[in-house]
Amino acid sequence: MAYVAVKGGEQAIQNAEALLKTKRRGDPNVPELSLAQIKQQMQLAVDRVMAEGSLYDPDLAALAIKQAWGDLVEATFLLRAYRTTLPRLYYSQPLDTNRMTAQRRISAIFKDAPGGQKLGPTFDYIHRLLDFKLAAEDNHFTCSSQAANSDHEFIPRATSTLVQEGLLSTPAPSHSDGASPPYDITRQPLETPVGRDARLQNLTRADEGFLLSMAYSTQRGYGTNHPFAGEVRMGEVEVVICPDELGFEVAIADITITEVQMVNQFAGSKNNAPKFTQGYGLTFGYNERKAMAMALVDRALQAKDLDETMSGPAQDEEFVLYHSDNVEAQGFVQHLKLPHYIDFQSELNLVRKLRQEYDQHHGSDPVAPPDSGADSTAETDQDSFV
Repeated sequence: MAYVAVKGGEQAIQNAEALLKTKRRGDPNVPELSLAQIKQQMQLAVDRVMAEGSLYDPDLAALAIKQAWGDLVEATFLLRAYRTTLPRLYYSQPLDTNRMTAQRRISAIFKDAPGGQKLGPTFDYIHRLLDFKLAAEDNHFTCSSQAANSDHEFIPRATSTLVQEGLLSTPAPSHSDGASPPYDITRQPLETPVGRDARLQNLTRADEGFLLSMAYSTQRGYGTNHPFAGEVRMGEVEVVICPDELGFEVAIADITITEVQMVNQFAGSKNNAPKFTQGYGLTFGYNERKAMAMALVDRALQAKDLDETMSGPAQDEEFVLYHSDNVEAQGFVQHLKLPHYIDFQSELNLVRKLRQEYDQHHGSDPVAPPDSGADSTAETDQDSFV
């Protein structure tokens, strides 16, 4: 069978786009999914798209999910593409997560952590069984008023006691003098080795599945991590800017974030007292699994700074950072669907020539190429590709 071009032109492409819109809409007799429904009832998907799209806007993330037919990687791509059209007016001040109004806060290392445990909304304590009541029509559930977060009590960090005792090390900041601005991964190309500011920016918008696999690998022996969940918290924090024209700080929004501190095995040497080390994760929205995986990978990437043996892929900065971006990764993979007729024809001719030489050397009868219009593979007009 010959490798031939599929013709159709611009009309075929327009028809494919129309078909996509029809399939995305589904049965017109079924009510259309509204952006409010996506934002309210698919909040975890919205939060993931905001985190990996580097743009905190639940309305736009919901729109991207609807437009992308539920494909969260495609939705992330749409959100990032839109973000590039927006002007950069200010840089915000560092988030003060110590003043987070927590909806959820747990620690796996202290039973009686300062401020107590606050379970919040979580899948951790439910049975993984399908709830067929959710499939019923007009199914309404009421929640207890106690579930609402009405208090604004700031909860101290569970790891603060370890810091006070000098038992928990803190990674050195990328800019010790505080004078130079942080690395902006949305505007500057990534070149390894990178500072920790660029590393954390990369990880916070990295693909959740990739980070999860890397984090899992460190627990299976591909690395030296033995992690404990020092603290996992989710809640609202203020975003503050300090415009030059005003000269003072202004709070412009409250956003939901998830923050994780992982406490890892202690390290010490002849010249350094033993201390626990830590990894850090922070994402937009309620994104606990992603933030935990991020913290584990952040700790693994500190291996070089801590003079640890590099024994796993999660400790390889270049491998992790360059392959964690799902938008870039899907672009490289999906570009293989574009026309490659000329490339394949050259490869085909080379293999036929090598096969002919092989058959002559081994005394076999050469296989004649089929007369099926192989020259048509020289098609180069990409508009004819469907």
